[in-house]
Amino acid sequence: MNNPTIEKLKTQFPDAVQDVSEFRGDAVVTLSRETLLDAARFLRDDPDLQYNLLVDLTSVDRRDLGIEPRFATVYELYSIPKNHRVRLKVPLPWDDATEMPECPSVTEVWPAANWHEREAYDLMGIEFAGHPWLRRILMPDNWVGHPLRKDYPLGGEPVYFTADREDPRFAHLGRQTMEGPSYPSELPEGVDSETHLVINMGPQHPATHGVLRLAVELEGERIVSANPDIGYLHSGFEKTGENRRYEKFIPYTDRMDYLAGMNNNLAYVLTVEKLLGVEVPPRAQYIRVILAELQRIASHLFWLATHAHDVSGTIHSLLMYCLRERERILDIFEMFCGARLTTTGMSVGGLRRDIPGAFPDAVRAFVRDFRGYLKEYEAMLTDNPIWLSRLKGIGVLKADDAIALGVTGPMLRAAGISFDLRKAQPYSSYDHFDFDIPTATESDSYARYLVRLREMEQSLRIVEQAINRLPGGPVRTDDRKVAPPPREEIDRSMESLIHHFKLYTEGYKPPVGEVYGMAENPKGVLGFYLVSDGSAIPYRLRVRGPSFVNLQATNLLAQGHLLSDLVTLIGSIDIVLGEVDR
Repeated sequence: MNNPTIEKLKTQFPDAVQDVSEFRGDAVVTLSRETLLDAARFLRDDPDLQYNLLVDLTSVDRRDLGIEPRFATVYELYSIPKNHRVRLKVPLPWDDATEMPECPSVTEVWPAANWHEREAYDLMGIEFAGHPWLRRILMPDNWVGHPLRKDYPLGGEPVYFTADREDPRFAHLGRQTMEGPSYPSELPEGVDSETHLVINMGPQHPATHGVLRLAVELEGERIVSANPDIGYLHSGFEKTGENRRYEKFIPYTDRMDYLAGMNNNLAYVLTVEKLLGVEVPPRAQYIRVILAELQRIASHLFWLATHAHDVSGTIHSLLMYCLRERERILDIFEMFCGARLTTTGMSVGGLRRDIPGAFPDAVRAFVRDFRGYLKEYEAMLTDNPIWLSRLKGIGVLKADDAIALGVTGPMLRAAGISFDLRKAQPYSSYDHFDFDIPTATESDSYARYLVRLREMEQSLRIVEQAINRLPGGPVRTDDRKVAPPPREEIDRSMESLIHHFKLYTEGYKPPVGEVYGMAENPKGVLGFYLVSDGSAIPYRLRVRGPSFVNLQATNLLAQGHLLSDLVTLIGSIDIVLGEVDR
């Protein structure tokens, strides 16, 4: 394998590289645990590599794969300057008599690892030595066991907390019990509750748009720290996905960021198609782009409507105007797939069905009308003195800090970094269209507002090009081991009937391997990590939600601002708690 990253790692750490592999274009390097930190610093700092973005950090329980040691951590790295990727895998030798396997924390190299490591600690039971504040993040503190382990039951059984751990029905999980102080009684390192006032914002505050709690440390009305507490909405999507056929998980993606269902569908089916090695017909690719960009506009409209409503206190009419145009997009979605919010409009190999005859004209009419409306929205806000006073200079997030924290999407582009997967690593025919990546340099809440406005303009450009150049042909792959044959084909072909029967009774079975797929969600990079054991069900399904990662920047954004500015800051991040908690 002629890969510069791998060759450099082998040269620099000849005894640490245990294995090298490649599958579907993804390069994977297996490193020893003892060398992880040194290798991480090298990958980040080497001028020829510059892996400055930790896209994702997760873990795998390989018990049922028969691979020793049982646990491994996985790091998906990306170099923004060089536009290349690599995956690190670190096996964790583990004595089953001890509480948990241990891995060095990489938070000092990539601060973005903080919440990812807490999640792996919480759900998989892996200890990260050197982590600044290793606590559960999604499950209650007194929860027994780690739900993503393969010996943990799927659901439906009684829930056992710390007080019940001696119950013989839960004895096989006894060693996984993790006791610790409750979050309400213990605050993160550095919070001084003796000198400062510590209050809760949420988890029922209307401006958080979901069950998000912030532990806010105040000196007077100035914020000293603001630490998010999440997990109130945890839905167990990953555990569920590891017990459903690949195709059956598509509707679950709608319910994460439920304001971006089409984008979530697209990111997931692209990942499964990568795992299968399936080609998607050009017509389906173009329609996917149209749907994804309309969804991006709809998501930004909902953000703009609620953000203006929360922040300004006077521009209430904009809420109705934005939702009016969003309704038109949802009408188009309903025309396509019969659903408005949880669309499930895409399938592995293409689309479930072709667009109806009225679809192109409805899209063209929306594009024509919305351009004018967008100018009206900008006229209401851009130079509005209230809007300016609430957003200008609030929540500055410089480029280096944003990258270190793993922030992507409009937040990163508002800091001057023109990183967008649609351009950097085009997928689904995005390289066929002419569009720009809006950026700003001020890095504040106002810059994030301007970037999202310009993104809606660019989405209109993409949609217009795609609908006017829409090719003919099928909208689903003709690989009958992946997509069911059309009805008329079943009538005349016994082979097609057999394929149909086997797909709906058994599902398709990807080859053994692992892939990481990414797409540009309205909030940032949405990633899926899939491990296949050759069956019709993912062995490991990991979701990297951009809202989850971006929310980690809250404390840095808030420091030094007024308590009332938290409403602006949360709005400028643009989170959906269904994706944060997953």
